[in-house]
Amino acid sequence: MKSIWTMGELLVEIMRPRAGMSLQDVSEFVGPFPSGAPAIIIDTVARLGYPAGIIGGVGDDDFGHCLLNRLMADGVDCSHILQVANRSTAVAFVTYFEDGSRKFIFHIDGTPAVMTDAASAAGMKDLGYFHIMGCSLMVNGTYSGNIIRTMTSFQQQGAKISFDPNIRLELLKDRKLEDVVSPVLEKCSVLFPGVSELVDLTGELRMEKAIQKLFATWPIETIVVKRGKKGSTIFTRSHEIEVSAYPVVEVDPTGAGDCFDGAFLCGMLDQQPLEECGQLASAAGALNAAAFGPMEGNISMATVKEVIQRGLNS
Repeated sequence: MKSIWTMGELLVEIMRPRAGMSLQDVSEFVGPFPSGAPAIIIDTVARLGYPAGIIGGVGDDDFGHCLLNRLMADGVDCSHILQVANRSTAVAFVTYFEDGSRKFIFHIDGTPAVMTDAASAAGMKDLGYFHIMGCSLMVNGTYSGNIIRTMTSFQQQGAKISFDPNIRLELLKDRKLEDVVSPVLEKCSVLFPGVSELVDLTGELRMEKAIQKLFATWPIETIVVKRGKKGSTIFTRSHEIEVSAYPVVEVDPTGAGDCFDGAFLCGMLDQQPLEECGQLASAAGALNAAAFGPMEGNISMATVKEVIQRGLNS
């Protein structure tokens, strides 16, 4: 079976327990929760029973052990995770507001999360996809370059490139978005933008125009537009497919889109029809949104299939 790999920030997330709590107020937090978008994606892949690995770094501290213990327990290949003594594992503080928006305070730059050098894919077998998150590219220019070089190595060894723009303006700072993401879009096979990210990437307000521009500009094969509770729309160069979201009692949407990415790629590894890939992804995202914490959903192939079957029967 082919594998899915990623490279990016490993961090723990410290969360406000309820929506509407400002990060500047003196009040309670909960955590640490294992997190980082690349970690959430690759943990989903492993829990669904597919070979999965991550290239990253943590401190040799309790937060780092929290991350490693979780990933290894779920079956992720952690042999390329650097443990750095006397350095603290990256942390993100997050709060949600009543309208669904989020605010982050990141402590990533200068931590082991971005100390991993470019990694070679030589010797790795049966590579399927190398997945990149835009937030990982946005931390700093040096780390972005290391990810791009790793991407090139994996592609040369036969991996296809998938990309979620996951734009975080808190990290982008004064760099231009186009400069950060273009090297990946030049190699990208599968793209996972949200609706607002289509506008950011293309400048087009209409989805159809944005999709046309992306296909005209880059060698992308499949674009999967994530629309939250409205489901997703899958575009190829010849057709489009609508996939509904599965109803769920939402507890915490953190990480649901990342779980979506990982599950969709699992379906593609099995060469399932795109609609079925979308159903797999929507079910994984729904399960994650039903639990508090960025990667705490009860995700397995059995639970995902149960959600899909329940949805088909409703």
